[in-house]
Amino acid sequence: MNWFRSSLLLLGLSLFSLAAWGEDPPPPQEPQIAAASQEAEQALSGFKVPADLKVEVVAAEPLLANPVAFFIDNRGRFFVCETFRQTTAIADNRNHGEWLDEDLAAQTVADRLAYIQRHLKEKAVDYTRQDDRIRLLEDTSGDGKVDKATVFASGFNKIEEGTGAGVLVRGNDAYYTNIPNLWRLSDKDGDGKADEREVLQTGYGVRFAFRGHDMHGLILGPDGRLYFSIGDRGFNVTTREGKQIVHPQCGAVLRCELDGSKLEVFATGLRNPQELAFDDYGNLFTGDNNSDSGDQARWVYVVQGGDSGWRMEYQYLPDRGPFNREKIWHPFHEGQPAYIVPPLANLASGPSGLAFYPGTGLPEHYKNRFFLVDFRGGPGNSGVRTFRNKPKGAGFEVVDAEETLWRVLATDVAFGPDGGVYLTDWVNGWNGEGKGRIYRYSSPEISASAEVQEVKKLLAEGFSQRSAEELAKLLA
Repeated sequence: MNWFRSSLLLLGLSLFSLAAWGEDPPPPQEPQIAAASQEAEQALSGFKVPADLKVEVVAAEPLLANPVAFFIDNRGRFFVCETFRQTTAIADNRNHGEWLDEDLAAQTVADRLAYIQRHLKEKAVDYTRQDDRIRLLEDTSGDGKVDKATVFASGFNKIEEGTGAGVLVRGNDAYYTNIPNLWRLSDKDGDGKADEREVLQTGYGVRFAFRGHDMHGLILGPDGRLYFSIGDRGFNVTTREGKQIVHPQCGAVLRCELDGSKLEVFATGLRNPQELAFDDYGNLFTGDNNSDSGDQARWVYVVQGGDSGWRMEYQYLPDRGPFNREKIWHPFHEGQPAYIVPPLANLASGPSGLAFYPGTGLPEHYKNRFFLVDFRGGPGNSGVRTFRNKPKGAGFEVVDAEETLWRVLATDVAFGPDGGVYLTDWVNGWNGEGKGRIYRYSSPEISASAEVQEVKKLLAEGFSQRSAEELAKLLA
C-alpha cells in the first residue's frame, strides 16, 4: 500500500511538473486595484517641482496600478507594465535559504523550475495565482487626461515567469521583457489588444537572485537594433541561429534585430541595470544598483565588450568578496582591476527608470541632461535626478547633478511627443498597493510653441512615407 501511494504521489508530481513547464497555467485571479479617489491630485502639494515646470496628473488608479515601466508611442498612448505578482510569485533568495545552493548551481530556467517544484511541491501552483500585464492608456478627448484604459496583454503567470519590467512599441508591435522570454505582441486589428504573441527568445532568469533583477530597458539603438538589459538572474539562451549564449552569473546588456535574430551580448558584469539611454552621439549608459554592503550605486558607461565586474555569487559573501575588497564599484582609481570598465560616478541609491532629454519641450536648463529615477521605497527621499556627462579622457564625468523632480516614488520616466516629461508613480512601499499614477511635468509656454507642435505632428504622422530628401532635411 505504501508503495502504491508513493507511486501515485510521484505520478502526480510528474504531471504537475509537466503542466507547469509545458502548458498554460490556470487563469489568474482578478487583481486588487484601488478605487478612484482624489489622492493623486492631493499628492501634488508634496512634490518638489522646479520653478520653470508645471506638474499635473495624467492618470491614476483604477486606470493603472503597480506600474513598473512604461512607454509612450508616437501617438501619445501609454503602454504600462503592471505587476501583481510581487508578494505571491516573485521569490527572493533572502527568504529562501533552503534553496540557495541550488540557485547558485542553476544553469538553465529548467533547473530553477525543477528546484521550485522539489521544495514547494503542490504549493508551487500558488505562483500562478496572479499575473503581470500591459495596460494601454489613451487620451481620446485631447484634454491631456487619460480617459480610456484597455488591457493590451495579460496572463503572464507561469511559475517560472518574472516581473514584466520592460516595454517598447514600434508600429503595431509591442516588445515586452518578462523572464524567461522576450516577447513580440502584435495588435493586428487596432483594437488596443494584442492578437498575436511570439516568443522571440527564451532562457532568461536561470536564477532567482534578488527580487527585481529582471529583464528591462528596451530601447532602439542608433543602429536600428533592439537593446535590453537583465539583472544578475543570468541567462542561457539558444539564438535563432543555433548559438548558445550562457551567462548565469551576472547581469548584462544585449541587443538583437527586431525579429529577435542576431542576438549578442553587448556588455556584462552588471548587478541590476534597469533602463538604458543613448546620448546624442550614440553612447550608451545605465544606472546599476548597489549590493547593500556599504557600496554605492553606479552610473555606468556601457561599452561594447565591457565588463563592470559584478558576479551574482558575491552577494552571498559577507563582505561581497572582490566587489568591495578590490573596490570594483569605485570610479576609476589606480590599483583597480584592469579587466573592468569602472563606473563614471557613484550616483543614486535605487536607480531604475532612465531617459535622455530629446531636446524639444523643456527650458534650456535641461539640454543634454539624463533623467534618472531614484527609487527608495518611499516618496520622501525618491524622485528623478538629472545631470550631464562631460567628456573626460576615454570616458566621461558627471556634472550639474541635481534632484530635479523630487519627493515622488517614481519607477520610470519618459518623454512624450508633446515635449513633456512623464513619470509613473508607485505611490508607496515595495510591494505595490494596487495604486498607480502618471504625472506630466512641462513648460506650458514652450509646449504651446510652433516647434513643439511641429514635432508632435511629425511623430504622429510617422516617417515611413516620407522621401529621402525630406528625411535628410529633418535630420538637419
